[in-house]
Amino acid sequence: MLRLILVFCFEKIIEFWVEFSKQNTTERGKTVETKAAIQLKNITKTFGSVVANKDVCLTVNRGEILSILGENGSGKTTLMNMISGIYFPDSGQIFIGGNEVVIRSPKDAFDYKIGMIHQHFKLVDVFSAAENIILGLKEKGKYDIKQAAKNIKEIADKYGFEIDPNKKIHEMSVSEKQTVEIIKVLYRGADILILDEPTAVLTPQETQKLFAVLRRMRDDGKAIIIITHKLHEVLSLSDRVAVLRKGEYVGTVNTAETNESELTEMMVGKKISLNIERSEPQNPQDRLVVKSLNCVNREGVKVLDDISFTARSGEILGIAGIAGSGQRELLEAIAGLQKLDNGEILYNNPKTGETDNLRDKTPMQIRELGVRLSFVPEDRLGMGLVGNMDIVDNMMLRSYRKGKSVFLQRKGPKDLAEHIIKDLEVVTPDANTPVRRLSGGNVQKVLVGREIAASPTVLMAAYPVRGLDINSSYTIYNLLNSQKKNGVAVIFVGEDLDVLIELCDRILVIGSGSVTGIVDGRTATKEEIGLLMTKSNGGGQNG
Repeated sequence: MLRLILVFCFEKIIEFWVEFSKQNTTERGKTVETKAAIQLKNITKTFGSVVANKDVCLTVNRGEILSILGENGSGKTTLMNMISGIYFPDSGQIFIGGNEVVIRSPKDAFDYKIGMIHQHFKLVDVFSAAENIILGLKEKGKYDIKQAAKNIKEIADKYGFEIDPNKKIHEMSVSEKQTVEIIKVLYRGADILILDEPTAVLTPQETQKLFAVLRRMRDDGKAIIIITHKLHEVLSLSDRVAVLRKGEYVGTVNTAETNESELTEMMVGKKISLNIERSEPQNPQDRLVVKSLNCVNREGVKVLDDISFTARSGEILGIAGIAGSGQRELLEAIAGLQKLDNGEILYNNPKTGETDNLRDKTPMQIRELGVRLSFVPEDRLGMGLVGNMDIVDNMMLRSYRKGKSVFLQRKGPKDLAEHIIKDLEVVTPDANTPVRRLSGGNVQKVLVGREIAASPTVLMAAYPVRGLDINSSYTIYNLLNSQKKNGVAVIFVGEDLDVLIELCDRILVIGSGSVTGIVDGRTATKEEIGLLMTKSNGGGQNG
């Protein structure tokens, strides 16, 4: 009898635990479900025959920072554009807080508390920060800019932003403009924020301030998605990393449990080396000597103020500075595209041994002197290539004047185009494809490949890896190093200070149009360069 009672009690205990486990599992399921801010299930998007995203599944939780990684053309931007309402998926489902939603426009996205901060800011320069933030909002009652400024200040104080609501956009630095963009989406009630390359034009100090703000927003329960190519930032900031490859979802890993090599292998599908080889300059000679350059733009603003430096053969000279500090005008002046008020650009010709002053000469005159300056401009399609022309014809832009008959010779340019496509792994149907149909990264490969093929003695590259994935970026770094070993004087304008320090022999720092310092790339620190970038003491330095 006692035995039957014990068996009966034991069965009841088992039933209780089974039921308890079911309830506990259900409760845990609910917790997980409500923790998810946004879920994508089997999202697919095509453009004609091109599949941009295929059956992508992704989850972003509240109170976390998720980084999105992938090579150029892997579908990162397309995917984010569907979340923010710019594109509409061909198939698949989007869930916000566990409920399926349909996002057909940016307005729909805002209604679901989704806000995207684009790399290129959408601000009205003549308006104040407060006016930009409330622009387009339908608020109850009378228009009250003072109350709006007060509300903006409360948001800024909550997360640690530094902002003057009454300051005009045209008076702001890049980081201040970015702050306005972020507060603009927070003001509209966004709980899910998407940031596209948020640190591309920030100094290390500004980057650290932004990261501190993003962490506070994460701790407040915001879901934050960041698109970036800087792996060291991914590892220092994000909680998890999601990887896309050729439009498909590869997987998500916890940041604390991965490293740069593993993430790169997930993106590319194979192991690649992430080391930039920096050889010692061999027999460096002064190839380009710039003295006291001054330049005033059409608005009467002095964009170059007493710039002086020397670029040497067999060396990579880096140029660092906050965006808009005069880097573009400096390179354009050397290439003959910018008129100068005074100064000298002295080119020491390695063939003749003579010195020529390039100032005030047109690009054609510079080439006629035998000077071979190759210029990779910041604006790829605006200045570097013709979008409606195919890859072969863009190669011919460098060589068509060398023809000996009235008919254009296409064999050489075609061979060069196919050579660049193969060596730089340009993703294109063929060499006859118009470059405007290529992704931004592949356009950059075509441009850099063409300029290097011109066998220059001075190679100037402005942001040659902007928008490129890490694998393509290292291909460009290796090309620049190859030119250096061939005795070319390489001038490299970059945004990533880690790369500048690892790649360059010397780094020229520009602040507000003037040289604020020249440092040794082997011994300089990011903090040292960052401080020089925000300095504007004027005066040229040679080194």
